[in-house]
Amino acid sequence: MRAEPAGSSCVERKTKQRDAIKEVMLHTARPLGPQEILDAAAGSVPNLGIATVYRAIKELLAEGFLSKVEMPGEPARYERADLKHHHHFHCRSCGKVYDIAGCPGNLANAAPKGFKVESHELLLFGVCDRCDK
Repeated sequence: MRAEPAGSSCVERKTKQRDAIKEVMLHTARPLGPQEILDAAAGSVPNLGIATVYRAIKELLAEGFLSKVEMPGEPARYERADLKHHHHFHCRSCGKVYDIAGCPGNLANAAPKGFKVESHELLLFGVCDRCDK
């Protein structure tokens, strides 16, 4: 068993790590993957590991702080759950996912006759402005 330094505890360290991850998500305007979360939070918390990031994501999903953004054929990204309904743009060059403000509206008329639309997700693919330069 590893000894903790005086004045610190496992709970305190986990709280600092989790708080750093929450801060990253509060100040990021696009969905992030676990590695992106780790890279952004590592400056605030030395020795932060990917397993801790995955644990924090799981806890923050369960608490309703984060929501999962599914990408076809890609690992999930995560964003704050308190965001208004919106859609996403996936850059084929860098792989980053960006929020698209708003929604084109009710897509119920796009479904075949007799089908009931319960929800929708619009995903645009292309090249982001940074990759296009």
